[in-house]
Amino acid sequence: MTQRKEPQTIPLAIAASLTWMATITGFALSRVDDTYAVGAFMLAYLFGGTLATRDAISDLLEGHVNVDLLMVLAAAGSAMLGHWLEGAILLGLFSTSNALEFYAMRRTRNAVRALMDMTPPTAHVQVGDTYLVKDVNDVRVGDMVLIQPGERIPVDARVIEGSSAVDQAAITGESAPVHKNINDDVFAGTINGNGSLIVEVTRLASDTTLARIVALVADAQNDQSDLQEFAEGFEGKYAVFVIAVSALVTLIPMMFGVSSGDAFYRGMTLLVVMSPCALVISTPAATLSALANAARRGILIKGGRALDTMGMIDTVAFDKTGTLTYGRPSVTDIVVFDGLDSASILATAAAVEQLSEHPLGAAIVAAAQTQAIAIPIAENLQAYPGHGVSAQVGDNRVALGNRRMMSLDGIALPQTALDYHRNLGAEGKTPIFVTVNRQLVAIIAVADALRPHVPETLARLRKLGVGRTVMLSGDTDHVAATVARRIGIDEVRADLLPQDKLIAIDELKRTGTVAMVGDGVNDAPALAKAHIGIAMGGVGTDVALETADVVLMSDDLTKVGYAIELSRKTRRIIRMNLTFALGVIAVLAVLNLTIGIPLTMGVIGHEGSTVLVILNGLRLLGYGGGWKNLIHHNSAPASTTKPRFQVIAA
Repeated sequence: MTQRKEPQTIPLAIAASLTWMATITGFALSRVDDTYAVGAFMLAYLFGGTLATRDAISDLLEGHVNVDLLMVLAAAGSAMLGHWLEGAILLGLFSTSNALEFYAMRRTRNAVRALMDMTPPTAHVQVGDTYLVKDVNDVRVGDMVLIQPGERIPVDARVIEGSSAVDQAAITGESAPVHKNINDDVFAGTINGNGSLIVEVTRLASDTTLARIVALVADAQNDQSDLQEFAEGFEGKYAVFVIAVSALVTLIPMMFGVSSGDAFYRGMTLLVVMSPCALVISTPAATLSALANAARRGILIKGGRALDTMGMIDTVAFDKTGTLTYGRPSVTDIVVFDGLDSASILATAAAVEQLSEHPLGAAIVAAAQTQAIAIPIAENLQAYPGHGVSAQVGDNRVALGNRRMMSLDGIALPQTALDYHRNLGAEGKTPIFVTVNRQLVAIIAVADALRPHVPETLARLRKLGVGRTVMLSGDTDHVAATVARRIGIDEVRADLLPQDKLIAIDELKRTGTVAMVGDGVNDAPALAKAHIGIAMGGVGTDVALETADVVLMSDDLTKVGYAIELSRKTRRIIRMNLTFALGVIAVLAVLNLTIGIPLTMGVIGHEGSTVLVILNGLRLLGYGGGWKNLIHHNSAPASTTKPRFQVIAA
């Protein structure tokens, strides 16, 4: 059974319905008058066989033999033998299964194409002092657009004014709305929450992230796996083989005295039962359903070949910075001495660091801002390269720095403070001493925070049979090893330059099927080198969309496990379909060659197996995997939540 090209000149469902109506009418008339019955059956042949005959002739003219030809020959043979009813039933079931196949394939494609309908046709564009409604295709980069509460966002843009929570599930698969502030990006097709936004357009309607997603998925659905390519190439050769075998089954018995009618009937039945309809549709029905399933969850898998390879992954390599961690420092701990208030300590430290340009200082300022702590004014910043900084905050001299800074200021550190310093450093964090008028008041620890659910993700991968997880990092051995211990990763390779990551991927590929997970920017070469490149946080990222085989549109690492699980489920369903289809062909063929079976039974067995294979593949549209309740989150780095703190006596 070949996949139909859209559009159909005669809707398949109507053709199937008319075929059955004519068949039932012919059966009823056969009880009264055979002449009228044959007329009704001829109509059934017309309705049910026109499209198949057209496609069979078209392929024959191009030098191909397809399944449609087998069905047409079998129906014609039945009519020649006077078995009009059986031929009509054959064409009725064949046209019905064609309609189901067409519906199934269209449904899987439309499941993704329907995303385009999420883009509003118009936008409220600023013109002078007012906002005018314009066709979204007339909106230009740089235009200011008003997004009212509850509206779908019509274009990719950057927030200029206002704040709101935006539902991005259509693109990223996140169940929780994402809060948007000034300078944050918003994407076409997403839904604004309760706040009004004024945004500046960054992409034309034809080039939005949503439009590129739909285009990528459309391309992916045309990219076939090796098994699917083999099945489609196999169809023509197998059809010729079936015709030849059926001819032999007809001719050889006649040479030994079997009546020509009986021999021809058995040959036509064999033609039907050995047709590879179910075999040919086994792979695309499952593959397209899985691709649509993944896309709806914010996972873009670029074709059947990538989907198939994902199921064979036994080694997963992760970039550290930006993938396992957020890629920017944040405050993780505040150890406060002498019973002082942690909020006032953080405010004082932030006042000094607000004058600094150091990334660690920016993390302290961000922690204070996130907790809505008022930051006082600092003056006379002095920087001590490699040591720290100091400044005047009110009447106090405040200094922040490392142990060398403390020595420079002549500050004797108590053993308790040294113990905290050592323990925090052993956790891979950077401890910063805070002094006021040369008195130690606190230690603030800063680190590149882990993304949520990293240990759970790694544990899930192991349960899925991924035998090796590897961290590839440009950080020092100590920092990388500390992070690895915290998350439970199997192997660490540190101090790596980009070219070193390529060498590492090559080495890993010698012993397994390797997926590389990175942020899609500086990891692009390694993503391309691995068997499967998985780019995380691809929403709005051109490099990720173009380089990786799999793109996670959000920063949700749990989707790595889901993608692998979905791929393995797809492979199981394809194997199940192929085994079932081959089994039905074998059983029906053996029964026909030995005891003989009615053509009607052969038709029902053949078409029934095709329908069951299609329905089995469609199950993947609603598949949720072992993680039926995926952990969707919109977590922020540790700097956006209150750091843990302890108050101790000096």
